[in-house]
Amino acid sequence: MSKRKYGLGLSVMLAAGTLLAACGSDEETTENNTGSTGGDTETEETSDFSVAMVTDVGGVDDKSFNQSAWEGIKKFGEDNGLEQGDGGYDYLQSASDADYVTNLNNLVRRDFDVVFGIGFLMESAVNDIAVQQPDAQLAIIDAVVDQPNVASVLFKEQEGAFLAGVAAALMSESKQIGFVGGMEIPVIERFEAGFLAGVAAVDPEIEVDVQYTGSFDDASLGKTTANRMYSSGVDIIFHAAGGTGNGVFAEAKERKTKDADAFVWVIGVDSDQYEEGAVGDTNVTLTSMLKRVDQAVYRISEEAAAGNFPGGEQTVYGLAEEGVGLADSRGAISEDVMAQIEEFQQQIIDGEITVPETVE
Repeated sequence: MSKRKYGLGLSVMLAAGTLLAACGSDEETTENNTGSTGGDTETEETSDFSVAMVTDVGGVDDKSFNQSAWEGIKKFGEDNGLEQGDGGYDYLQSASDADYVTNLNNLVRRDFDVVFGIGFLMESAVNDIAVQQPDAQLAIIDAVVDQPNVASVLFKEQEGAFLAGVAAALMSESKQIGFVGGMEIPVIERFEAGFLAGVAAVDPEIEVDVQYTGSFDDASLGKTTANRMYSSGVDIIFHAAGGTGNGVFAEAKERKTKDADAFVWVIGVDSDQYEEGAVGDTNVTLTSMLKRVDQAVYRISEEAAAGNFPGGEQTVYGLAEEGVGLADSRGAISEDVMAQIEEFQQQIIDGEITVPETVE
C-alpha cells in the first residue's frame, strides 16, 4: 500500500453548498446480458423514437454509473409513452469487454434510433460500429469518438470531486483520508486529481491514501482495500470504482455495526448512494459526488428525437452546467461546512479556481 501526500496552495476563503453529480472496454452475447429478449412489443406510443444502451461490466444495477444512465433512458421512455423493448427503450448488459461490439451491433440491428455506449472502455467498440454502420446514431459517455454519427459526452469530474475533497478535509477527525479508484484511466484520474486538489485546498498537510483496484465490478476487492485504509487510521473514503465501491460501503457498515460510535464514512460516486450506507437507524454515507449521466442521456435522446442529434460533437458537463456536484448529505455535514463547500463551488463556477484534470 502506498501513501501519497498532495498539496495545492490555494489561498482562498473557505465557505459551502450542494449540487447534482466511473466507467466502461467486443463479440458474442447470450441471454444473460440482455435487458429484454427483444422481439415484437405492443406499445401505446406517443412517439416512434426509440433509444437503448449497452452497459459496461459493472451491470445495470451497479448503484452507480450504469444505473444512472439506465434511469435516464427509462425516464425518457416513460415521459414519451414508450415501453421497454423493440421500438421503445432497452438495454443490453455486458458480462465482459468482449460483449461490447456484439451488444452495440445487436441494438443497431434492432433499429433503435440512438444507441449509447456507457463508459470510456467502450470507445473502441463504439468507433468500430460507427464505421461499420454509418447510418446509425451512436453516443458514448466519458470518451470522444471522432465519427460524424457519434455524439461524445464528457464530464468535468474533477470539479465535483474537488468539492468532495473539501468536504472530506473539513469533516475528517484523523486527518487521514482515502481514495479508492477502479481502473487507472483518464476519467477516474480526473476524480483523483480533483479530490486531491480539494483536500489540499483546505489543508495541504492532510495525507490521502490513493489505491486503484483495477476493477469496476469486484466488491470483495473494494472491501479489502477499505479494510486496510480504515485500519490504518483513515476515517473517510471517497470511491470512484463503480460496483467495486459497493465493497467500500460494506466495510464501513460492518465497522459501524460493530461499534455504533465508529467515525467511518464513505463518499459515494455518480449517483446519490445514501441508501447504500444505511446501517439500522444510522448511515455511513457522508455525501455522494453526483455525475448526472441520467440527465446527459436524457438530453441527447431528446435532441435526437427532435431531429437534432449532435453527431460529431462533444458535449461537456461541469458545475456550471449542473452536470456534477454533491448530493444532499442529510445532515451528515454541518451547515458551517456546507457553507464553505458552497463558496468553493461558486469560485469554480466563476473561474476563480481551475481544478486540475491530472495529478501532475
